[in-house]
Amino acid sequence: MDAPFSRQEGMKLMRVVMFTLTLSSMSILMFNFVLPEISESFHLTTAQVSWVTSAYSLIYGIGTVIYGKLADRYKLKNILTVGLLVLAAGSLLGLVAQSFSMVLAARCLQASGAAAIPASAMLIPLRYFPPEQRGHAMGTAFVGLALGSALGPIISALMISMVHWRWLFCIPVFLLLTLPFYRKYLGDEEGSSAHIDWIGGFLLAASVTLWLLSVTNESWWLLLGGMIGLGVFSLRILTARQPFIQPQLFKNKQYTRRLAIAFIVNGIGFSLYFLSPLFLAEIHHLPPAWISMAMVPAALTAALLGQKGGKLADRKGNTYLYSIASSLLILCFALLSTFIGVSPLWIAFFLVIGQVGQTFITIAISNAVSLTLLKEYSGVGMGLLSMLNFIAGGMASGIYGKMIDLGADVAWNPANVYINGAVYSNLFLVLAVIHVLTLMFYLAIAKESFPLNSDGRE
Repeated sequence: MDAPFSRQEGMKLMRVVMFTLTLSSMSILMFNFVLPEISESFHLTTAQVSWVTSAYSLIYGIGTVIYGKLADRYKLKNILTVGLLVLAAGSLLGLVAQSFSMVLAARCLQASGAAAIPASAMLIPLRYFPPEQRGHAMGTAFVGLALGSALGPIISALMISMVHWRWLFCIPVFLLLTLPFYRKYLGDEEGSSAHIDWIGGFLLAASVTLWLLSVTNESWWLLLGGMIGLGVFSLRILTARQPFIQPQLFKNKQYTRRLAIAFIVNGIGFSLYFLSPLFLAEIHHLPPAWISMAMVPAALTAALLGQKGGKLADRKGNTYLYSIASSLLILCFALLSTFIGVSPLWIAFFLVIGQVGQTFITIAISNAVSLTLLKEYSGVGMGLLSMLNFIAGGMASGIYGKMIDLGADVAWNPANVYINGAVYSNLFLVLAVIHVLTLMFYLAIAKESFPLNSDGRE
């Protein structure tokens, strides 16, 4: 822990992080709901206007690992300061934008600043809290993500009903209010003065971009380019004197195994956000406003219970919390697969179970990953986790979309008696089975782990 302070001060800092993540996640989600308005304002096609979210997502995902690398060298509070100022500058540019190119530039500028937030939010519990308190700290932080996902659609619908969609750019400006607190509570510690390999960073960014574009555009050539880029990046980190990512990081089996599990479970968890609105619209014929309302209880419940999950990880261990979370998700997907055509009120209840499970599993796996990292690799290590979570969501959306396009005439779940929605029932059944297998793998590697928590629990 870099700069110890009292537990009370620590929780004040985590509440600031929670507020930061709330507004940040709201900013990401809100523009998804106003793409038709932007398209109408500038006379754009759906493909053209989609770059408002696609470009943001690409820069945001790649930026998390770059900021994580920078945090291994520079003061964390300075990195957050720069990130939030760039985010605010992008917001102000978007507010006065008179052309689509300015809107797109504003969103790119926002993303390049906002990427500092997830990287820092994962590092602060790692650096400023002892292992026995880290779960509670992470649970507090992830409450912000749940709140943002709940409030984003509501605030977006409310604002565009009263003012122009450009005013959505104002929301992130309020994050400047958090700067005095970060400057006060975060220490002046700096990492090593080693040179940063920007060529390696560029190769990593190019590889990730090509991989994600290959999924969204269904292009084998882009996929091949991504694989070649990843190969060149691997060669770079093996031969560079001071590589962007130290190869020793990937020799840490405790880290890489949990990183792989995080990639899988976050890709699965993305289905709750991606598939739910689709089948509520297609099978239950709900309008967009009611779909949002059906998903809000899940996000609010997850926000209320997030800290409880973190405390449970501190008391019982990450494996205990992971097992509970995975069981909740298996139950949620099994219920959705079996009762895909039941009343939307029941669907909302099933989503509550799944959202709480996903929040708990994110806390457990993030905490477990953080505890496997040496201090000198903490920034880039947690940055990689954030980036892989983003990649998992992007790739999962492409896979889910393709599966839905292919459709299904027969439901694989014998307990499913509903005629419609076979493809969704099958998808949720497969996700439940994958979660069972992932839980078995996690329990197996946990037995091989060194004691991570102060009381010897993993």
